[in-house]
Amino acid sequence: MRAIQAETFSGYGGLRQIELTKPQPAKDRVLVRVTAAGVTPLDHTILSGGHPRAKAPLVLGNEGAGVIEDAGDSGLAEGSRVMFTGPYGVGENGAWQEWLLVRPENLALVPDAIEYVVAASLPVAYLTAQITLTQAGFKPGMTVLAPGIGGSVGNATYQLARAQGAGKVISTAGSAAKAARARELGFEDVIDLTAEGLADGVRRITAGKGVDIVIESIGGAVTSEALSSLGLGRTGQQRLWPRLAYEASENASLCLRSIRTLRARLHHERLWWGFRT
Repeated sequence: MRAIQAETFSGYGGLRQIELTKPQPAKDRVLVRVTAAGVTPLDHTILSGGHPRAKAPLVLGNEGAGVIEDAGDSGLAEGSRVMFTGPYGVGENGAWQEWLLVRPENLALVPDAIEYVVAASLPVAYLTAQITLTQAGFKPGMTVLAPGIGGSVGNATYQLARAQGAGKVISTAGSAAKAARARELGFEDVIDLTAEGLADGVRRITAGKGVDIVIESIGGAVTSEALSSLGLGRTGQQRLWPRLAYEASENASLCLRSIRTLRARLHHERLWWGFRT
């Protein structure tokens, strides 16, 4: 079978299309014929040598979609359309190959109305966004800040929060053209960071009240400004989940200083925080 493998973690030049032996069915795994594979920032991090658990050579691809060819002992029906994510493309070979043995617990059924390419893009970003919204205590009517409308998690958070009744969802774009395009696609309240700062934009949009939830997947200085946009003195609890992603590792000290400062400011509130690894 065909696969795209990172022979070395030396950038995209380390990728090679190779031939591998097709995986054989296993009782504790589901053999999936991969019809679409995701490409995420995690792949870039691994190719750059920035992930401590990934070892070359490695077939990348942390998420994907396809058709069950052999269900093993899973109880799933052969021929079912599925999507998946898990340790694939990090601790073991991933979705950038024609067949993959997937753990049953890492699979989700895909409705017929969703195309494979769309399904392959859902597991990492949308699960991250939904789990984070849930753990942050999201409720309809809340105001959510999710910087990075062009990023997978920022965009997914915006869509999910709005679909679940957020009073307002705010995001950011790195250029006037991106902000205008986002508005054309129906994303309101996208701050053009070339025209105003993130915190200033939030104050303008919320009339100085700030936001109830921040879900931040960029890191560094963006996290600092995002934290300062959390509303103070509001009724109920303010909940924050700054997601310090792997992309932001070199700026983690700045982010953590911001969290400590915010903790002092919000001494009477609950602070939710965590790392995505």
